Amino acid sequence: MTETQPSKDSSNSAESVAARQQNMATLAAAAPEAVAEKFAALTPPGYDLVRQPETGLVMVRGRMGGTGSPFNLGEVTVTRCVVRLDTGETGSAYSLGRNKEKALQSAVIDALWQRPDMRQRIEADVIAPLAQGQASAKATVREETEATKVNFFTMVRGDN
Repeated sequence: MTETQPSKDSSNSAESVAARQQNMATLAAAAPEAVAEKFAALTPPGYDLVRQPETGLVMVRGRMGGTGSPFNLGEVTVTRCVVRLDTGETGSAYSLGRNKEKALQSAVIDALWQRPDMRQRIEADVIAPLAQGQASAKATVREETEATKVNFFTMVRGDN
């Protein structure tokens, strides 16, 4: 008997799961307008709502200094959605806030990414530009913060 090994494109491989998680994080962090713009350029197949976009609350936990005991920090509003394409792929999305359209569009993009024939297009036309924009925004904040940094030093006075 020969064992069959999962292909590299298998939706269950560790690489694929990590890539999907990264894509979902990028979509969740993107501005609703940016997601809508990228979604408008796609022509997705038909889809059914498995779980319509709905808004709820999630308890956020924190740790003092990042290492202390966890405590309940507070609640945040989250919108989630799950869709199934006519071709069978199921996509899901969670995003902070109440934007149901963003959650729906993100779920469809997630489902499309799972299709082998659409994966490269989604990564090149949707995920990469969104990630680049987010990285650029972070770099801008980092530069602005660095510009306000004060370096304290001790000046040695000369002998009088």
